[in-house]
Amino acid sequence: MLSRIAESLFWIGRYIERADSTARILDVQTQLLLEDATVDEARTCRDLLSCMGIEASDAAGQGIDFFGALSIDQVLRLLAYDTGSPSSIAATLTAARESARGARETLTVPLWEVINTTWRPIPSGHFETLRPPYVFQWARERAALITGTADATMTRDEGWQFIVLGRSIERADMTSRLVATTALSGGAGQWTSALRASGAYEAFLRTYRGLETDRAAAEFLLLDRLFPRSVVYALSRAERALDDLGGDPRRAGFQDEAHRLVGRMRAELEYRSLSDLVDDLPAEMERLQRTCAAATDAISRRYFAGAEAVAWKGVGV
Repeated sequence: MLSRIAESLFWIGRYIERADSTARILDVQTQLLLEDATVDEARTCRDLLSCMGIEASDAAGQGIDFFGALSIDQVLRLLAYDTGSPSSIAATLTAARESARGARETLTVPLWEVINTTWRPIPSGHFETLRPPYVFQWARERAALITGTADATMTRDEGWQFIVLGRSIERADMTSRLVATTALSGGAGQWTSALRASGAYEAFLRTYRGLETDRAAAEFLLLDRLFPRSVVYALSRAERALDDLGGDPRRAGFQDEAHRLVGRMRAELEYRSLSDLVDDLPAEMERLQRTCAAATDAISRRYFAGAEAVAWKGVGV
């Protein structure tokens, strides 16, 4: 497969997952501010922007004082509506459509059509008229439709594996951001909101037989081996995609840097004690985000000739 096509497919997987997960995180945080009048809005907004990789200089470039009286409306502009902000839902959906154009001859017709249809409300201005919480619901539904169409219509060849690889790495990264923002907020019931945002609440209750604790919720989102949005599941799925793309069944050990990084991170999460992880969740999640960025760099060097990975920044970077 041409490196240009492989790169486009990889980033389609990442961008669609990023739009979906950004909507989920924003949904949790806006609900927190609406339901708990004691929450410091400016601090919550700063924590959210930091976890999503928005630094003071980035905010200043958009005319926002990072250390001032931040409001949720300003955050929504940066992370949902502004196509000039690389982290926004609008920008990532636009980038996914551009990547799809680059791989047009490889995509199925239904997949191209659903990506293109999802993008159309953004340049028309209709997307900006969608307000919370409907805008989050819309983004999640469109992402699910794109993912489902890809699952239903694509042959399980190299192109499919690159989409799954991109989606899996992004999902691990974004679930870590959801965990980090929830841990930083410290509000009552926020872990329940995080589980609901991930579509994990019912699965969590069945797994823990109705016992709800913050520790159990963090464990489920990080370590559950059967739930598809958990960090460990996503990293394991990325490993399988790397196996299918370049693995030699006769050779033992990791055969490339990306595989080594992803496998080591997955093993560390699975075999460390939960107490060690939850003692400082934001710092642990930042380390995971750095690993995802390093793995993306390694994938770019191996498969995408001349490509430069699009960098995500985490807490305190």
